[in-house]
Amino acid sequence: MRTCRLTTTAVAVAAISVLATACTGQSEAGATDDPKAKTTINFWHGWSSPAEVKAVQDNIDRFEKAHPNITVKVSGNINDDKLNQALRAGGSNGPDVVSSFTTANVGKFCSSGAFADLKPFIEKSKLDLEKTFPKVLLDYTQFEGDRCALPLLTDAYGLYYNKDAFKKAGITAPPKTMSELASIAKKLTVEKGDSYQQLGFMPNFHGYETVADHYMSSWDHRYFDENGKSNIAKDPAFAEMFTYQKKLVEDLGGYAKLEKYRGTFGDEWGAKHPFHTGQVAMQLDGEWRLGMAEDAGAGFEIGVAPMPVADDEADSYGKGFLSGTIVGIAPASKKQNAAWELVKYMTSDTEAVVNFANGIRNVPSTFEALKSPGLKFDPRFKTFLDIAQHPKSSTPDGAVNGSTYQQTLQDFGYQYEKGAVKDLQAGLEKTAKQIDTDIAKAK
Repeated sequence: MRTCRLTTTAVAVAAISVLATACTGQSEAGATDDPKAKTTINFWHGWSSPAEVKAVQDNIDRFEKAHPNITVKVSGNINDDKLNQALRAGGSNGPDVVSSFTTANVGKFCSSGAFADLKPFIEKSKLDLEKTFPKVLLDYTQFEGDRCALPLLTDAYGLYYNKDAFKKAGITAPPKTMSELASIAKKLTVEKGDSYQQLGFMPNFHGYETVADHYMSSWDHRYFDENGKSNIAKDPAFAEMFTYQKKLVEDLGGYAKLEKYRGTFGDEWGAKHPFHTGQVAMQLDGEWRLGMAEDAGAGFEIGVAPMPVADDEADSYGKGFLSGTIVGIAPASKKQNAAWELVKYMTSDTEAVVNFANGIRNVPSTFEALKSPGLKFDPRFKTFLDIAQHPKSSTPDGAVNGSTYQQTLQDFGYQYEKGAVKDLQAGLEKTAKQIDTDIAKAK
């Protein structure tokens, strides 16, 4: 039976509220079902588009063919609220295998017992994690040594750019450093009255994907020190990022002007995304944007590159921000051995990972799948495959209260960029204290 580390408060973060009452599960010691017996298990996931749902079902069909004794009942479009409610309630109608897009909440999933401990299953299967998955992916699917999830495909972030706009402005290559990004963004910006005909880059924190943790991947940084305390006021990388971002906001017209222009943008997930329409010439985004821009019929040639890095870290160019889908087992499931067969198949079977990546245009999450000749991607997609394997690519540290600390830092960023906070260092120190207080309350 796994030991449950309960939290004293319930913290709602990113649509999650994993309460102490969720800690009712069992690990492999209580999983007495025969994985070879005929059974049905429930798999809950968050994908919702027709293409994604089909890709999931295709993968399940392949699993059922390889495991004819196991039938998988699939439920899609399950957000973390619904997932959390089911995990807390337990029961035979709930999920056996669960997935989430919220890697930032793994610390909460693991520490509260909302996801079952996978260590006994991994050991029994002799699955060598370090030889199977890149290190960053292993880091964001565990918390303080508690392995409660495995990676199921990856999201890698890079820089998209309008090659036609570059050519018109006489720019021959994408930026590799943050100072080059600022210079090119200014060159590409074409003003129109009190607005823009074209903006080189949308730097505001409310801009699509230009959030603090995505920016921070361009700097070598540490969110927490060796004692688990917030490091944001001590690590100079954070002050450098906020200083850089605010100056870029000012250089491109100022916060108010940029926010007014942002109000003209189409939906992030629709055809009228500002990069698709040419309103923004460079865009920080994930690997999915390439296919979406092509599907939307963007009227220009699209270039893809890694996100630029801090000027004094030029030798790390090629790295980027990583996140992805995680998958685990519901602790209340009475069919955990059968559930593990599905988890192991989806996450570590090369053919399964490759086919799923092809189906939903995500980056594969295993070493073997990343180099598989079976990948069917636009050649430009290799940029994201390389980012996913770069040794200095990063993702935010886990915390017992999930992504609360990231939101706290982001909220500070909103205030600083618009000028509500004047003293950057004092603001970071105050924010660090809040982060430490929130984590202490959650333990």
